[in-house]
Amino acid sequence: MDRRGRAPDNIFVERLWRRVKHEDVYLKGYATMPELLMGLAEYFVHYNMERPHQSLGYGTPDHVYRTARGGSARIVDKYSEKEKAHPEIEKK
Repeated sequence: MDRRGRAPDNIFVERLWRRVKHEDVYLKGYATMPELLMGLAEYFVHYNMERPHQSLGYGTPDHVYRTARGGSARIVDKYSEKEKAHPEIEKK
């Protein structure tokens, strides 16, 4: 569902789902949909709060999000300081 010529838009999501499948789904072989949903909920808690990520300086996504620090990750504010200081400026 990405724009034409924008394959890089999808790369991070594809990597995430590859990891989910290889670290959880294929290993546990869920038999029912409710079992799968429970397993995925548990996995994502683990993935975001416990599992260290190399790209985040071996921090967790939860820690990086809460502190806006970690590895090369950086939380970027939606609005620039200029827009906050001058809300009358129209966005282009």
